[in-house]
Amino acid sequence: MSYAYEVLQEVIARNPGEPEFHQAVKEVLETLEPLLKVRKDYQRAGILERIVEPERQIIFRVPWVDDQGKVQVNRGCRVEFNSAIGAYKGVLRFHPSVYLGIIKFLGFEQIFKNSLTGTPIGGGKGGSDFNPKGRSDGEVMRFCQSFMTELYRHIGPDTDVPAGDIGVGGREIGYMFGQYKRIKNAFEGVLTGKGLIYGGSLVRKEATGYGLVYLVNEMLIDNKRSFDGSTVSISGSGNVAIYAAEKATQLGAKVVTMSDSNGYIYDADGINLDTIKLLKEVNRERISEYIIKHPSAEYHQGCSAIWSVPCDIALPCATQNELDGESAKLLIGNGCIAVGEGANMPTTPEAVNILKEGKVLFAPAKAANAGGVATSALEMSQNSIRLSWSFEEVDQKLKDIMVDIYKNISEAAKEYGCEGDLVAGANIAGFIKVADAMLAQGIV
Repeated sequence: MSYAYEVLQEVIARNPGEPEFHQAVKEVLETLEPLLKVRKDYQRAGILERIVEPERQIIFRVPWVDDQGKVQVNRGCRVEFNSAIGAYKGVLRFHPSVYLGIIKFLGFEQIFKNSLTGTPIGGGKGGSDFNPKGRSDGEVMRFCQSFMTELYRHIGPDTDVPAGDIGVGGREIGYMFGQYKRIKNAFEGVLTGKGLIYGGSLVRKEATGYGLVYLVNEMLIDNKRSFDGSTVSISGSGNVAIYAAEKATQLGAKVVTMSDSNGYIYDADGINLDTIKLLKEVNRERISEYIIKHPSAEYHQGCSAIWSVPCDIALPCATQNELDGESAKLLIGNGCIAVGEGANMPTTPEAVNILKEGKVLFAPAKAANAGGVATSALEMSQNSIRLSWSFEEVDQKLKDIMVDIYKNISEAAKEYGCEGDLVAGANIAGFIKVADAMLAQGIV
């Protein structure tokens, strides 16, 4: 029985009822086997046993009052997973599906994603089962203020720096930052994704989508392919999906699908991003409204069939485990040459294996969607030096980071006998930096 397998079994036994967390740990540990055979010092120091256990898990009550004067109670949490290479860094998610297992899955992935960016940030995640959809601005504000009234004790610019994710956009970040400032009497770079007028960074909104396309583009170039002239299918319609579509279009691709939780649209002429931005960023409407302005497009209820649309490149940008084995087979059958993960682990393990067997180029989330946290780190840098960089400066830094990530994970895969396997390359490259920092700092 291998060291990695023993640790995985301990994780499953110690964390029952958390399948997403088990999946994330399994995916990483299995790919580390070639490295662990060489680096016996990791086992002697118990690196795996320590890295799978969060340094700190905080769960708290969030009481707030709705517009009808009724007291509501949600649950909040923050998992500060690993600080070996820097302050904890990771998003907050507000969604009914949030529970500790989801947050641990996201936080564990974040350790290695942050490591890959080359910036000094550790891994953490947090959130609440609060659902901002359908809530008034006043209700969202009161919830965010209550949430931050507890969270502020555990975060800070040199301790833990949260950002936004599903259900946490500029509005929510603003309300939380205002409450933090009010309680601490300090204007600090404690949250990223802030508004530009109070410490935010240009390109932050675009960063994850742009970064995804920058990395996938490097993967395509390395395999003598290109976005130019390609048909691209994208799931989701949040920031990641919108700006992945924007950058892919700028590189000469035609994006033909996007979706939300109700269904997806297919526009054979290419998605009109101005309409999508109006629907999602301004009016906060359902994507089904797209066909009112573009009657030649199609709307389909439900999301699973989105991967039946023929495409050259698929970019799943919605949520975890959205692209399953059957979907992977459909993509291969329709001639798809590359998949890049824009969401966090949107492809099931079965689907990943099918894509590999089908010789489809595959860019895993912890590398491909690292652009958001990379630009958050750039926002932290700007806050620290009290300066703001131009859009072009930040965009170039982001592109350089994503190109370096691709280079590093590709070389790591080759060095450890799995050339072309970017899943293994990303896990190995991200793990080595964190593990070596843990070794240097002793048993902590």
